[in-house]
Amino acid sequence: MQKLPKIGLPIIFTIAVVLILISKAAVTIGPGEGGVLFERFGDGINTDKTYGEGFHVVAPWNSMLVFKVRQQSISDEMNVLSVNGLEVRVNGTIWYEPEYENLGKLIKTKGQDYVLELLNPAVNAAARSVVGRYTPEQLYSSKRDVIEQEILDEVVNLTQGQYLNVKRVLVEDVKLPETIKNAIEGKLKQEQQSLEYEFRLVTADKEAQKQRIEAQGKADANRILSASLNDKILQDKGIEATIKLAESPNSKVIVIGSGDSGLPIILGNQ
Repeated sequence: MQKLPKIGLPIIFTIAVVLILISKAAVTIGPGEGGVLFERFGDGINTDKTYGEGFHVVAPWNSMLVFKVRQQSISDEMNVLSVNGLEVRVNGTIWYEPEYENLGKLIKTKGQDYVLELLNPAVNAAARSVVGRYTPEQLYSSKRDVIEQEILDEVVNLTQGQYLNVKRVLVEDVKLPETIKNAIEGKLKQEQQSLEYEFRLVTADKEAQKQRIEAQGKADANRILSASLNDKILQDKGIEATIKLAESPNSKVIVIGSGDSGLPIILGNQ
């Protein structure tokens, strides 16, 4: 086998080192991500700049730490106490996103696991504080949207100035002890049945009122009509009817005198 020239080995070694350095220096940041630079021989995390999507070259002795910067969510299950000391299990989801321009400050102050270090404790503290103001019945039924807003307000307050934006809180489920849950559901069912019965009574009363009003209207109309039908009007109506019958081509009409009421007596054949 032919030996390589002495100058060939250093060249190959140099090329290999360059390729390794290039591979370590080249960083691609994907869509929805941001990067912060860790300067090994400097002050650690560089808080002055957040690197956006695309291709970047950094010094081989430095490192690019890449994080999601779009809105994202975490789900959690917490055991908390209601206002009367009953243990309640709450399942919820929280939407959040880091402040893009301050991503370096967030990582420097809270670390790469900032969700675990900052967000989770804030959510747990807020949930315990808010849930502790309500009874199990309120938690289970009527106050869900109010509780969500109050937890969100407290989380925002607890994370204020710490480079993290909390967007929304959703309480997905509130789990109570089975006996308490059944009691609340039974009470809610009775209340619903009572409301339905009251609605039927109101509807029936309105229908009865409507019928009374219609009947009174008809009675008033008949009374007015009867009062207006005197003998003179009846006689005029009879004459009008006689004229119309006389004009009919299918009838022969003979008028003989008048009746007791002054109306004509009509004899005819069809």
